[in-house]
Amino acid sequence: MASSMSGMFSGQQPPVAHPVGGPGGPGQPGFPGTAARAPGNNTLVDELEASFEACFASLVSQDYVNGTDQEEIRTGVDQCIQKFLDVARQTECFFLQKRLQLSVQKPEQVVKEDVSELRNELQRKELLVQKHLSKLHHWQQVLEDVSVQQRKPSDLPPPGPLAFLEQASASLPPAPLKPN
Repeated sequence: MASSMSGMFSGQQPPVAHPVGGPGGPGQPGFPGTAARAPGNNTLVDELEASFEACFASLVSQDYVNGTDQEEIRTGVDQCIQKFLDVARQTECFFLQKRLQLSVQKPEQVVKEDVSELRNELQRKELLVQKHLSKLHHWQQVLEDVSVQQRKPSDLPPPGPLAFLEQASASLPPAPLKPN
């Protein structure tokens, strides 16, 4: 991807050359399969990729794993991260500039993109509304089922004050008759 976009980023700010020893600098190995880049041919994408690799390499480098000076390790990692953030800001700035140029040269394209984004947002929200409606119907059904179950015992006539005794006596065997 970087190679297909590299033409887009040429002519930007002059790239900063990496120190000798790969993207991570001296003592920081680069990733396997990454070739050293010529300092004059770097684009923003190459810079972003190299700074990311340097951040990652600084975290897994044996120098840092076996290092004893925590402050030196922290400083090195902070520098790599700061470099990555700086290049990321430059890349973001580049895309914002291109977006501005596009909005000036072809304002209808920006409007089309905005309309497309709004349609997608409406679809997403419609799906969310449908999801909430299905949950609402489910819980309404649950409430209805509960209310029906509560009505069934109330359909019986209310028990009188002696209903418990009547039920208890019905389960007893009949009493033997006394002879006169």
